[in-house]
Amino acid sequence: MSRVCQLTGKRPITGNNVSHSNRKTKRRFLPNLNTKRYYVPELDQWIKVKISASAMRTVNKLGIYEFLKKQKKAGFDLGIDLK
Repeated sequence: MSRVCQLTGKRPITGNNVSHSNRKTKRRFLPNLNTKRYYVPELDQWIKVKISASAMRTVNKLGIYEFLKKQKKAGFDLGIDLK
């Protein structure tokens, strides 16, 4: 399974490890992903998503249904039918 947040689309980015002698070697910065189940009362169903920690905080602030509606409006294909 890929390391991509299903709700925000965050994915690994690349950068450099920089040593004390200023040598640079390539590295990857991975997003902080967790698998989480949310209950959506408006849809009366549970959804399971691989979500980044920053998106999880936003979901806690707005609510899962509002966040899904906002992402759907922004053009993300969530694979969930919203009413």
